[in-house]
Amino acid sequence: MEDIKKRIGQNLVQLRKRKKYTQMDLADIFKYSDKAISKWEKGESLPGIEILYQLCNFYGVTLDYLTHEGTFEEKKEFLKKDRNSVNKIIITLLSISLVWFLIVISYVYPYVMIKFNLWILFIWGFPASFLLLLVFNRIWGKRKYKFFILSLFIWSLLTAIFLLLIYLNQSYQVWAIFLLGIPAQIAIILWSQLKKS
Repeated sequence: MEDIKKRIGQNLVQLRKRKKYTQMDLADIFKYSDKAISKWEKGESLPGIEILYQLCNFYGVTLDYLTHEGTFEEKKEFLKKDRNSVNKIIITLLSISLVWFLIVISYVYPYVMIKFNLWILFIWGFPASFLLLLVFNRIWGKRKYKFFILSLFIWSLLTAIFLLLIYLNQSYQVWAIFLLGIPAQIAIILWSQLKKS
């Protein structure tokens, strides 16, 4: 029994450090004292089954993960599959596909009915898609992706404006539109370097 306590304790320490939490952070989250967390991690006592279940959900692992030896990489088979994140990806992709569906309808109708080719609509689909992706990343995603998506949005928007001006035969020095992207990209890079307090 002592071995299992020690093994669970070691795994709890490993998981906590992997998530960059302190014992005090966990105490606040699970409404236990930091001394209780310390005893669990030292293998001096075991949390109740309900707390073990909550800890497994919190760390995204199974109970088997806590009771087996090895590193995180060696025990990946015991990680829980996050069905919720798959659903979030599907919802995001469905939303983006709706944008493209509307663009295709907007292109096909005038093309079929009056033989008017609005190919420029497809170009505008990219900034619209990146804007939608930015919104969903803000809701569900990670901060580190925000800046990459924002860069894609800015440059695709400038490209769409550039091509629209060419499409409308406003081609005099249109390339200069891309100069707007330089300070915007510098601002995005600097913003990405700000540390959250």
